[in-house]
Amino acid sequence: MPETQSSFSPAQPGTIAGVIRSPALLLRESLAGVITALALIPEVISFSVIAGVDPKVSLIASVVLCLAMSVLGGRPAMVTAAAGSVALVIGPMVHQHGVGYILPAVVLAGIIQIIFGLSGMARLMRFIPQAVMTGFVNALGILIFFAQIPHFWSRNPLVIGLFVLTLLIVLWVPRLTKRIPSPLIAIVLLTIFTVTTGQLLPTVGDAGSMSGGLPGLSELQVPLDLTTLNIIWPCALSIAFVGLMESLLTAKLVDDLTISPSNKHRESTGLGIANILAGFYGGIAGCAMIGQTIVNVEMGRARSRLSTLAAGIVLLLLVTALSEVMAKIPMAVLAGIMVIVALKTFSWHSIQPGTLKSTPWPETVVMVVTVAATVSTGNLAIGVLAGVMTMAVVPYHIKRKYRLKAEKSSPDQGK
Repeated sequence: MPETQSSFSPAQPGTIAGVIRSPALLLRESLAGVITALALIPEVISFSVIAGVDPKVSLIASVVLCLAMSVLGGRPAMVTAAAGSVALVIGPMVHQHGVGYILPAVVLAGIIQIIFGLSGMARLMRFIPQAVMTGFVNALGILIFFAQIPHFWSRNPLVIGLFVLTLLIVLWVPRLTKRIPSPLIAIVLLTIFTVTTGQLLPTVGDAGSMSGGLPGLSELQVPLDLTTLNIIWPCALSIAFVGLMESLLTAKLVDDLTISPSNKHRESTGLGIANILAGFYGGIAGCAMIGQTIVNVEMGRARSRLSTLAAGIVLLLLVTALSEVMAKIPMAVLAGIMVIVALKTFSWHSIQPGTLKSTPWPETVVMVVTVAATVSTGNLAIGVLAGVMTMAVVPYHIKRKYRLKAEKSSPDQGK
Protein backbone atom coordinates (compact mmCIF):
# COMPACT_ATOMS: atom_id res chain seq x y z
CA MET A 1 0.00 0.00 0.00
CA PRO A 2 1.39 3.46 -0.86
CA GLU A 3 2.57 5.60 2.03
CA THR A 4 -0.03 8.28 1.45
CA GLN A 5 -2.84 5.80 1.72
CA SER A 6 -1.45 3.99 4.75
CA SER A 7 -0.99 7.29 6.59
CA PHE A 8 -4.66 8.01 6.10
CA SER A 9 -6.09 4.60 6.82
CA PRO A 10 -6.17 4.85 10.65
CA ALA A 11 -8.72 7.66 10.45
CA GLN A 12 -10.77 6.03 7.69
CA PRO A 13 -13.59 5.06 10.05
CA GLY A 14 -14.08 8.78 10.66
CA THR A 15 -14.99 8.41 14.32
CA ILE A 16 -13.32 10.17 17.22
CA ALA A 17 -13.76 6.97 19.23
CA GLY A 18 -11.60 5.10 16.72
CA VAL A 19 -8.76 7.57 17.24
CA ILE A 20 -9.12 7.57 21.02
CA ARG A 21 -8.58 3.79 21.07
CA SER A 22 -5.08 4.32 19.65
CA PRO A 23 -2.73 6.28 21.97
CA ALA A 24 -0.36 7.12 19.10
CA LEU A 25 -3.17 8.51 16.94
CA LEU A 26 -4.69 10.36 19.88
CA LEU A 27 -1.37 12.08 20.58
CA ARG A 28 -0.85 12.93 16.91
CA GLU A 29 -4.32 14.37 16.39
CA SER A 30 -4.24 16.31 19.68
CA LEU A 31 -0.85 17.89 19.00
CA ALA A 32 -1.95 18.78 15.48
CA GLY A 33 -4.88 20.60 17.05
CA VAL A 34 -2.56 22.52 19.37
CA ILE A 35 -0.35 23.90 16.59
CA THR A 36 -3.42 24.63 14.46
CA ALA A 37 -4.93 26.72 17.25
CA LEU A 38 -1.68 28.65 17.64
CA ALA A 39 -1.48 29.20 13.87
CA LEU A 40 -5.03 30.58 13.89
CA ILE A 41 -4.33 33.38 16.36
CA PRO A 42 -2.35 35.90 14.26
CA GLU A 43 -4.50 35.39 11.18
CA VAL A 44 -7.79 35.76 13.03
CA ILE A 45 -6.60 38.88 14.86
CA SER A 46 -5.43 40.52 11.64
CA PHE A 47 -8.73 39.70 9.91
CA SER A 48 -10.69 41.30 12.77
CA VAL A 49 -9.02 44.59 11.90
CA ILE A 50 -10.20 44.23 8.29
CA ALA A 51 -13.75 43.45 9.40
CA GLY A 52 -13.79 46.37 11.84
CA VAL A 53 -14.51 44.29 14.96
CA ASP A 54 -12.70 43.64 18.25
CA PRO A 55 -10.07 40.84 18.06
CA LYS A 56 -11.84 38.99 20.89
CA VAL A 57 -15.01 38.85 18.75
CA SER A 58 -13.18 37.08 15.91
CA LEU A 59 -11.36 34.72 18.27
CA ILE A 60 -14.57 33.62 20.04
CA ALA A 61 -16.33 33.22 16.68
CA SER A 62 -13.41 31.06 15.53
CA VAL A 63 -13.81 28.85 18.60
CA VAL A 64 -17.51 28.35 17.80
CA LEU A 65 -16.83 27.70 14.10
CA CYS A 66 -13.99 25.27 14.78
CA LEU A 67 -15.93 23.26 17.37
CA ALA A 68 -19.14 23.22 15.33
CA MET A 69 -17.48 22.18 12.07
CA SER A 70 -15.49 19.44 13.80
CA VAL A 71 -18.89 17.77 14.24
CA LEU A 72 -21.01 19.15 11.38
CA GLY A 73 -18.43 19.54 8.59
CA GLY A 74 -18.09 17.23 5.61
CA ARG A 75 -14.29 17.22 5.51
CA PRO A 76 -12.43 15.77 8.53
CA ALA A 77 -9.27 17.69 9.56
CA MET A 78 -10.29 20.84 7.64
CA VAL A 79 -10.03 23.99 9.77
CA THR A 80 -12.86 26.54 9.78
CA ALA A 81 -12.58 29.93 11.50
CA ALA A 82 -13.08 33.66 10.98
CA ALA A 83 -11.38 34.06 7.60
CA GLY A 84 -9.95 36.97 5.64
CA SER A 85 -12.15 36.53 2.59
CA VAL A 86 -15.29 36.86 4.74
CA ALA A 87 -13.78 39.79 6.65
CA LEU A 88 -13.21 41.61 3.36
CA VAL A 89 -16.92 41.24 2.59
CA ILE A 90 -18.17 42.29 6.04
CA GLY A 91 -15.76 45.23 6.42
CA PRO A 92 -17.45 47.72 4.05
CA MET A 93 -20.90 47.14 5.60
CA VAL A 94 -19.51 47.61 9.13
CA HIS A 95 -17.65 50.79 8.21
CA GLN A 96 -20.76 52.23 6.53
CA HIS A 97 -23.57 51.08 8.83
CA GLY A 98 -21.98 49.81 12.06
CA VAL A 99 -21.38 46.49 13.82
CA GLY A 100 -25.07 46.09 14.70
CA TYR A 101 -25.85 44.74 11.25
CA ILE A 102 -23.31 41.88 11.46
CA LEU A 103 -25.62 39.50 13.36
CA PRO A 104 -28.61 39.60 10.95
CA ALA A 105 -26.25 39.51 7.93
CA VAL A 106 -24.41 36.45 9.26
CA VAL A 107 -27.66 34.63 10.14
CA LEU A 108 -29.08 35.30 6.66
CA ALA A 109 -25.82 34.11 5.08
CA GLY A 110 -26.01 30.91 7.13
CA ILE A 111 -29.57 30.25 5.96
CA ILE A 112 -28.46 30.69 2.33
CA GLN A 113 -25.60 28.23 2.87
CA ILE A 114 -27.95 25.67 4.42
CA ILE A 115 -30.30 25.97 1.42
CA PHE A 116 -27.28 25.59 -0.90
CA GLY A 117 -26.24 22.39 0.86
CA LEU A 118 -29.71 20.84 1.15
CA SER A 119 -30.53 21.56 -2.51
CA GLY A 120 -27.42 19.74 -3.74
CA MET A 121 -25.95 22.80 -5.47
CA ALA A 122 -22.53 22.07 -3.96
CA ARG A 123 -21.94 19.67 -6.85
CA LEU A 124 -21.45 22.71 -9.09
CA MET A 125 -17.95 23.06 -7.61
CA ARG A 126 -16.80 20.08 -9.66
CA PHE A 127 -17.03 22.23 -12.78
CA ILE A 128 -14.26 24.58 -11.62
CA PRO A 129 -11.30 23.88 -13.96
CA GLN A 130 -8.03 22.47 -12.61
CA ALA A 131 -6.15 25.53 -13.89
CA VAL A 132 -8.33 27.73 -11.67
CA MET A 133 -7.69 25.43 -8.70
CA THR A 134 -3.94 25.68 -9.28
CA GLY A 135 -4.17 29.46 -9.53
CA PHE A 136 -6.27 29.55 -6.34
CA VAL A 137 -3.62 27.57 -4.43
CA ASN A 138 -0.69 29.59 -5.79
CA ALA A 139 -2.37 32.91 -5.05
CA LEU A 140 -3.12 31.80 -1.51
CA GLY A 141 0.51 30.85 -0.96
CA ILE A 142 1.58 34.32 -2.14
CA LEU A 143 -1.00 36.09 0.07
CA ILE A 144 0.01 34.08 3.15
CA PHE A 145 3.70 34.87 2.55
CA PHE A 146 3.26 38.62 2.09
CA ALA A 147 0.97 38.82 5.13
CA GLN A 148 3.90 37.62 7.28
CA ILE A 149 6.50 40.13 6.04
CA PRO A 150 5.59 42.91 8.52
CA HIS A 151 6.13 40.44 11.39
CA PHE A 152 9.72 39.45 10.53
CA TRP A 153 11.08 42.26 8.33
CA SER A 154 12.63 44.38 11.04
CA ARG A 155 15.70 46.40 11.91
CA ASN A 156 15.82 44.49 15.17
CA PRO A 157 18.29 41.62 14.64
CA LEU A 158 16.60 39.59 17.38
CA VAL A 159 13.29 39.57 15.47
CA ILE A 160 15.06 38.31 12.35
CA GLY A 161 17.00 35.82 14.46
CA LEU A 162 13.81 34.38 15.98
CA PHE A 163 12.29 34.11 12.53
CA VAL A 164 15.31 32.24 11.15
CA LEU A 165 15.48 29.98 14.22
CA THR A 166 11.81 29.12 13.75
CA LEU A 167 12.46 28.12 10.13
CA LEU A 168 15.42 25.94 11.18
CA ILE A 169 13.52 24.22 13.99
CA VAL A 170 10.40 23.54 11.91
CA LEU A 171 12.43 22.16 8.99
CA TRP A 172 15.13 20.29 10.93
CA VAL A 173 13.35 18.72 13.94
CA PRO A 174 11.23 16.31 11.79
CA ARG A 175 14.49 14.59 10.83
CA LEU A 176 14.95 13.66 14.49
CA THR A 177 11.37 13.03 15.59
CA LYS A 178 7.85 13.33 14.25
CA ARG A 179 6.07 12.45 17.47
CA ILE A 180 5.86 16.11 18.49
CA PRO A 181 5.05 18.64 15.72
CA SER A 182 8.07 20.84 15.06
CA PRO A 183 6.02 24.09 14.97
CA LEU A 184 4.88 23.40 18.55
CA ILE A 185 8.49 22.87 19.64
CA ALA A 186 9.50 26.16 18.00
CA ILE A 187 6.67 28.11 19.66
CA VAL A 188 7.33 26.70 23.16
CA LEU A 189 11.13 27.01 23.10
CA LEU A 190 11.33 30.47 21.57
CA THR A 191 8.51 31.89 23.72
CA ILE A 192 10.27 30.61 26.85
CA PHE A 193 13.51 32.20 25.59
CA THR A 194 11.98 35.63 25.03
CA VAL A 195 10.09 35.59 28.35
CA THR A 196 13.01 34.40 30.51
CA THR A 197 15.53 36.77 28.91
CA GLY A 198 13.20 39.74 29.19
CA GLN A 199 13.38 40.62 25.50
CA LEU A 200 10.92 43.30 24.37
CA LEU A 201 9.61 42.04 21.04
CA PRO A 202 6.30 42.30 19.15
CA THR A 203 3.98 39.64 20.58
CA VAL A 204 0.43 38.39 20.04
CA GLY A 205 -0.69 40.64 22.91
CA ASP A 206 0.39 43.72 20.96
CA ALA A 207 -2.13 42.93 18.20
CA GLY A 208 -5.23 43.35 20.35
CA SER A 209 -6.86 42.91 23.74
CA MET A 210 -6.25 39.44 25.18
CA SER A 211 -8.33 39.79 28.34
CA GLY A 212 -9.69 36.48 29.60
CA GLY A 213 -13.32 35.47 30.06
CA LEU A 214 -16.22 34.67 27.77
CA PRO A 215 -18.68 37.13 26.25
CA GLY A 216 -22.43 36.62 26.40
CA LEU A 217 -24.78 35.93 23.50
CA SER A 218 -24.81 38.59 20.78
CA GLU A 219 -27.78 40.90 21.09
CA LEU A 220 -29.79 42.12 18.12
CA GLN A 221 -29.11 45.87 17.91
CA VAL A 222 -31.11 46.76 14.80
CA PRO A 223 -34.81 46.35 13.91
CA LEU A 224 -35.83 43.44 11.67
CA ASP A 225 -37.50 45.44 8.91
CA LEU A 226 -37.15 46.09 5.17
CA THR A 227 -34.58 48.83 5.77
CA THR A 228 -32.32 46.37 7.59
CA LEU A 229 -32.92 43.74 4.88
CA ASN A 230 -31.89 46.21 2.17
CA ILE A 231 -28.66 46.88 4.06
CA ILE A 232 -27.72 43.29 4.86
CA TRP A 233 -28.82 41.20 1.86
CA PRO A 234 -25.91 42.15 -0.48
CA CYS A 235 -23.43 41.45 2.32
CA ALA A 236 -25.20 38.22 3.32
CA LEU A 237 -25.13 36.89 -0.26
CA SER A 238 -21.42 37.72 -0.51
CA ILE A 239 -20.64 36.06 2.84
CA ALA A 240 -22.59 32.96 1.80
CA PHE A 241 -21.00 32.45 -1.61
CA VAL A 242 -17.47 33.59 -0.76
CA GLY A 243 -17.47 31.33 2.31
CA LEU A 244 -18.85 28.38 0.37
CA MET A 245 -16.45 28.83 -2.52
CA GLU A 246 -13.39 28.97 -0.28
CA SER A 247 -14.56 26.09 1.91
CA LEU A 248 -15.43 23.77 -0.99
CA LEU A 249 -12.22 24.59 -2.85
CA THR A 250 -10.23 23.90 0.31
CA ALA A 251 -12.13 20.63 0.80
CA LYS A 252 -11.20 19.59 -2.74
CA LEU A 253 -7.56 20.42 -2.04
CA VAL A 254 -7.56 18.33 1.15
CA ASP A 255 -9.27 15.51 -0.75
CA ASP A 256 -6.27 15.48 -3.09
CA LEU A 257 -3.73 15.70 -0.26
CA THR A 258 -5.23 12.85 1.76
CA ILE A 259 -6.52 10.77 -1.15
CA SER A 260 -9.97 10.61 0.43
CA PRO A 261 -13.42 11.98 -0.41
CA SER A 262 -15.39 14.64 1.42
CA ASN A 263 -19.11 15.31 1.64
CA LYS A 264 -19.58 18.71 -0.04
CA HIS A 265 -23.32 18.87 0.73
CA ARG A 266 -22.70 18.21 4.42
CA GLU A 267 -19.89 20.80 4.38
CA SER A 268 -22.22 23.45 2.92
CA THR A 269 -25.06 22.72 5.35
CA GLY A 270 -22.71 22.45 8.31
CA LEU A 271 -21.03 25.75 7.45
CA GLY A 272 -24.42 27.48 7.40
CA ILE A 273 -25.35 26.13 10.83
CA ALA A 274 -21.89 26.96 12.24
CA ASN A 275 -22.09 30.53 10.94
CA ILE A 276 -25.51 31.04 12.54
CA LEU A 277 -24.11 29.77 15.84
CA ALA A 278 -21.05 32.01 15.49
CA GLY A 279 -23.31 34.96 14.72
CA PHE A 280 -25.25 34.49 17.97
CA TYR A 281 -22.18 33.64 20.04
CA GLY A 282 -19.18 35.43 18.61
CA GLY A 283 -20.64 37.80 16.09
CA ILE A 284 -18.80 37.17 12.83
CA ALA A 285 -18.94 34.56 10.07
CA GLY A 286 -16.15 32.39 8.73
CA CYS A 287 -15.18 29.60 6.36
CA ALA A 288 -12.37 27.12 5.78
CA MET A 289 -8.86 28.51 6.22
CA ILE A 290 -6.53 26.81 3.81
CA GLY A 291 -3.29 27.93 5.48
CA GLN A 292 -4.27 26.54 8.87
CA THR A 293 -5.70 23.45 7.20
CA ILE A 294 -2.28 22.85 5.65
CA VAL A 295 -0.75 23.25 9.12
CA ASN A 296 -3.18 20.63 10.47
CA VAL A 297 -2.98 18.13 7.61
CA GLU A 298 0.62 18.50 6.43
CA MET A 299 2.59 19.64 9.48
CA GLY A 300 0.44 17.97 12.14
CA ARG A 301 -0.42 14.95 9.93
CA ALA A 302 -4.01 15.14 11.20
CA ARG A 303 -6.64 13.00 9.51
CA SER A 304 -9.68 13.03 11.81
CA ARG A 305 -12.26 15.33 13.38
CA LEU A 306 -10.45 15.05 16.70
CA SER A 307 -7.74 17.42 15.47
CA THR A 308 -10.16 20.25 14.74
CA LEU A 309 -12.08 19.52 17.95
CA ALA A 310 -8.78 19.79 19.83
CA ALA A 311 -7.94 23.01 17.97
CA GLY A 312 -11.25 24.56 19.04
CA ILE A 313 -10.77 23.52 22.68
CA VAL A 314 -7.16 24.77 22.79
CA LEU A 315 -8.17 28.07 21.17
CA LEU A 316 -10.94 28.42 23.77
CA LEU A 317 -8.43 27.88 26.57
CA LEU A 318 -6.01 30.35 25.00
CA VAL A 319 -8.56 33.16 24.75
CA THR A 320 -9.90 32.56 28.26
CA ALA A 321 -7.80 30.89 30.97
CA LEU A 322 -4.47 31.12 29.12
CA SER A 323 -4.92 34.53 27.52
CA GLU A 324 -1.85 35.95 29.30
CA VAL A 325 0.31 33.06 28.06
CA MET A 326 -0.96 33.46 24.49
CA ALA A 327 -0.23 37.18 24.59
CA LYS A 328 3.49 36.50 25.14
CA ILE A 329 4.05 34.42 21.97
CA PRO A 330 6.40 36.35 19.63
CA MET A 331 4.81 37.26 16.31
CA ALA A 332 8.10 36.49 14.51
CA VAL A 333 7.78 32.83 15.53
CA LEU A 334 4.22 32.50 14.23
CA ALA A 335 5.30 34.33 11.06
CA GLY A 336 8.06 31.78 10.51
CA ILE A 337 5.58 28.91 10.74
CA MET A 338 3.17 30.59 8.32
CA VAL A 339 5.97 31.30 5.81
CA ILE A 340 6.65 27.56 5.65
CA VAL A 341 2.91 27.01 5.23
CA ALA A 342 2.98 29.47 2.31
CA LEU A 343 5.85 27.58 0.68
CA LYS A 344 4.04 24.26 1.14
CA THR A 345 0.79 25.72 -0.20
CA PHE A 346 2.29 27.05 -3.44
CA SER A 347 2.30 24.52 -6.29
CA TRP A 348 5.92 24.74 -7.39
CA HIS A 349 5.37 21.96 -9.91
CA SER A 350 2.97 24.20 -11.84
CA ILE A 351 5.70 26.74 -12.71
CA GLN A 352 8.48 24.32 -13.60
CA PRO A 353 9.70 24.74 -17.23
CA GLY A 354 8.74 21.17 -18.11
CA THR A 355 5.22 21.61 -16.76
CA LEU A 356 4.72 24.94 -18.53
CA LYS A 357 5.98 23.44 -21.78
CA SER A 358 3.57 20.50 -21.67
CA THR A 359 0.57 22.50 -20.42
CA PRO A 360 -1.74 24.07 -23.06
CA TRP A 361 -1.23 27.84 -23.07
CA PRO A 362 -4.95 28.61 -22.42
CA GLU A 363 -4.69 26.76 -19.09
CA THR A 364 -1.51 28.66 -18.18
CA VAL A 365 -3.26 31.95 -18.98
CA VAL A 366 -6.21 30.97 -16.78
CA MET A 367 -3.86 30.11 -13.90
CA VAL A 368 -2.00 33.44 -14.23
CA VAL A 369 -5.26 35.43 -14.40
CA THR A 370 -6.55 33.67 -11.29
CA VAL A 371 -3.33 34.44 -9.40
CA ALA A 372 -3.18 38.06 -10.59
CA ALA A 373 -6.83 38.79 -9.76
CA THR A 374 -6.59 37.19 -6.34
CA VAL A 375 -3.33 38.85 -5.30
CA SER A 376 -4.35 42.29 -6.59
CA THR A 377 -7.71 42.28 -4.79
CA GLY A 378 -6.85 40.09 -1.80
CA ASN A 379 -10.12 38.27 -2.45
CA LEU A 380 -9.95 34.57 -3.34
CA ALA A 381 -13.52 34.52 -4.61
CA ILE A 382 -12.85 37.30 -7.12
CA GLY A 383 -9.75 35.45 -8.31
CA VAL A 384 -11.63 32.20 -8.84
CA LEU A 385 -14.44 34.03 -10.66
CA ALA A 386 -11.90 35.77 -12.92
CA GLY A 387 -10.27 32.44 -13.72
CA VAL A 388 -13.58 30.74 -14.54
CA MET A 389 -14.63 33.66 -16.78
CA THR A 390 -11.27 33.55 -18.58
CA MET A 391 -11.66 29.84 -19.20
CA ALA A 392 -15.16 30.48 -20.52
CA VAL A 393 -14.03 33.07 -23.09
CA VAL A 394 -11.18 30.97 -24.47
CA PRO A 395 -12.54 29.76 -27.81
CA TYR A 396 -13.77 26.17 -27.66
CA HIS A 397 -11.84 25.11 -30.77
CA ILE A 398 -8.54 26.26 -29.21
CA LYS A 399 -9.20 24.27 -26.01
CA ARG A 400 -10.23 21.23 -28.08
CA LYS A 401 -7.12 21.51 -30.25
CA TYR A 402 -4.80 21.49 -27.23
CA ARG A 403 -6.75 18.71 -25.54
CA LEU A 404 -6.41 16.48 -28.61
CA LYS A 405 -2.71 17.37 -28.89
CA ALA A 406 -2.18 16.43 -25.23
CA GLU A 407 -3.98 13.10 -25.72
CA LYS A 408 -1.84 12.23 -28.76
CA SER A 409 1.39 12.98 -26.86
CA SER A 410 0.27 11.01 -23.79
CA PRO A 411 2.53 8.01 -23.04
CA ASP A 412 -0.58 5.90 -22.42
CA GLN A 413 -1.55 6.16 -26.07
CA GLY A 414 -0.71 3.08 -28.07
CA LYS A 415 -0.34 0.83 -25.04
